[in-house]
Amino acid sequence: MPNYVKADQFFYPFGIRRGGYLELVDGKFGKHVDQIPEGAEVLDYTGYSIAPGLVDTHIHGYAGVDVMDNNIEGTLHTMSEGLLSTGVTSFLPTTLTATYEQLLAVTENLGNHYKEATGAKIRGIYYEGPYFTETFKGAQNPTYMRDPGVEEFHSWQDAAKGMLNKIAIAPERDGVEDFVRTITGEGVTVALGHSDATFEQAKKAVDAGASVWVHAYNGMRGLTHRELGMVGAMYELPHTYAELICDGYHVDPKACEILLKQKGTENIALITDCMTAGGLEDGDYMLGEFPVVVANGTARLKST
Repeated sequence: MPNYVKADQFFYPFGIRRGGYLELVDGKFGKHVDQIPEGAEVLDYTGYSIAPGLVDTHIHGYAGVDVMDNNIEGTLHTMSEGLLSTGVTSFLPTTLTATYEQLLAVTENLGNHYKEATGAKIRGIYYEGPYFTETFKGAQNPTYMRDPGVEEFHSWQDAAKGMLNKIAIAPERDGVEDFVRTITGEGVTVALGHSDATFEQAKKAVDAGASVWVHAYNGMRGLTHRELGMVGAMYELPHTYAELICDGYHVDPKACEILLKQKGTENIALITDCMTAGGLEDGDYMLGEFPVVVANGTARLKST
């Protein structure tokens, strides 16, 4: 006999069911029902809402942990358990632009130990960089930015035990199209961002297999009447997905509405792009090599 969960409301992809019960079959969510069999076991969560676990596909740190610190105990326990307490059940630890050696060390550690996560599960590794350009560098260190290399990527992938499943690059770098064709053919997702690319440069990368736009609007060339840029490409090119930080600070709410109209909800992935200060009080923190100040819940580089 299935078990049942009682709660105030249940979130479904296209609506909310209020009251009633959620069926649990072999540990998985089943149907929503108004009545249950007599004698059925009920988990009573009156006063709570029930929703599917969240997946954070772009996150650099949480609860004092930074992925780039290569503190594997922190990532596997402090970070993953902290995320689980917020409703996140899976995540992609996300790196920053750094030296080959730094990225190799972080990747190797995650590749060897990701199965040991005690909270939210690690479903892959996301490289945000190092193949970016400086104009829209954001919190990425331009010292380490360079053109993409398949051989270099493969060495990281070997260290990751095949868990390096997403990388963000700038479309205007030399060799991008061949790089994208090669690694997307191997099952890796390529995202585009931290870029001053033209519409045509972005389109060539998408035609080669890139499919994601890194934190929409942030860190990319905007749209004008003479050059559509990265934002125009994001709006126009089909079969692509836009990451979006929808916190009311990174992107104006009206710009979020426009993106929703252009892409549709099915082609937008809400992300946190969270850093080590997540879940902590306002104050001074580090994001990779850069000092950050958090005030009123908003994080900014100290230099800006």
